[in-house]
Amino acid sequence: MTIVLAGGSGFLGRKLARRLESEGHKIITLSRRPSGARNQAAWVPDGTAGELPRLIDGVEAIVNLAGESVAGLRWTAAKKAAITNSRVLSTRTLARAIAACANPPRVFISGSATGYYGPHGDEPITESSPPGSDFLARLCVEWEGEARMAESRSTRLAIFRTGLPLDRDGGVLGRMLLPFKLGLGATIGSGDQYMPWIHIDDWTAMVSWLIKNDRAAGIFNVTAPEPVTNRVFTRALGRALHRPAVLSAPAFVLHAVLGEMASMLVNGQYVLPSHAEELGFHFTHHTLEPALASLNL
Repeated sequence: MTIVLAGGSGFLGRKLARRLESEGHKIITLSRRPSGARNQAAWVPDGTAGELPRLIDGVEAIVNLAGESVAGLRWTAAKKAAITNSRVLSTRTLARAIAACANPPRVFISGSATGYYGPHGDEPITESSPPGSDFLARLCVEWEGEARMAESRSTRLAIFRTGLPLDRDGGVLGRMLLPFKLGLGATIGSGDQYMPWIHIDDWTAMVSWLIKNDRAAGIFNVTAPEPVTNRVFTRALGRALHRPAVLSAPAFVLHAVLGEMASMLVNGQYVLPSHAEELGFHFTHHTLEPALASLNL
């Protein structure tokens, strides 16, 4: 199968490309600044189809992971605009290019995030739960709306809302490892907020499954079946690294330093992968401590 991957240079994109290639698929990675590497193609994610229809016509699948990282310091107006435009315009470009194909791809797999739901405390969240009203939730609603424009009788659409993929090489866990190894691991805010984590191997496995499973259409939460609170996560990671994790980062301090972005850290979501489990997806890593142990931290 030939699979076009937008956002393939990022942490998740590299992991996914490696898995799909190991399964025998040909991967074409879209890049705004191609390096000349094998199977890399140029694109301009400006909201127009541009020359992209010629490239994707006849391919079997497109996976959309494009978007600027939401991590960092304060979400200034400029940063929020960049986060939004990088997702909305790139997805619009892909949807318009698919619509312009004589032989459109059979499946379009487009990323989103559990931020769609906004803060929910310990209330169980499934794919049928309504959107929140904060910045990330509004962004996800707009982002997913662009992806829906690609759906047709010819093209199956699956939108996956990613939680917190765990891997030692990047993502949220990669950023946490150094302070935890230095004995500076800390519970965030109250520590009672739930973290919708997923092992990186299950994340790549589910995206691959979405590509290949003709019954997989609609919305999918890409999270482990057993979310944990931040306090439980902090203690488990400390044990995995054989380091103390007894400090606390109060919510008011995080808000003072990070502003609106602090909401990502102090507000929880008890997200469940109901749709994937209903369709028969099998997780390798259900619980946190064995998942952390498998990463050889």
